[in-house]
Amino acid sequence: QVQLVESGGGLVQAGGSLRLSCAASGRTFSSYHMGWFRQAPGKEREFVAAISWSGGSTYYADSVKGRFTISRDNAKNTVYLQMHSLKPEDTAVYYCAAGGGSIASSTYDYWGWGAQVTVSS
Repeated sequence: QVQLVESGGGLVQAGGSLRLSCAASGRTFSSYHMGWFRQAPGKEREFVAAISWSGGSTYYADSVKGRFTISRDNAKNTVYLQMHSLKPEDTAVYYCAAGGGSIASSTYDYWGWGAQVTVSS
């Protein structure tokens, strides 16, 4: 079992920045690929970013490429999502997940409870 807890969400103006953290406990964190997903009201959950178990490979949705950066610190069992140039359309609940590392949510085994990010215009 892996338990995931997100933090760092909040309210920010358009153009601002936030950093989300996801702290993991349980089985070996460093053996899992990690991903961030988000779900806006009335919409399906969508892929945001993923990072390989070593941190050597990263992947981004086109909508966030160049603005968001995913990273991990295996010594701290934590994965991060640094978000810059935020837009109102980035408003969503953000979830971290452990598992497959692909863009498909079905490949992930463990999920956090989510962190609300609200971007005001």
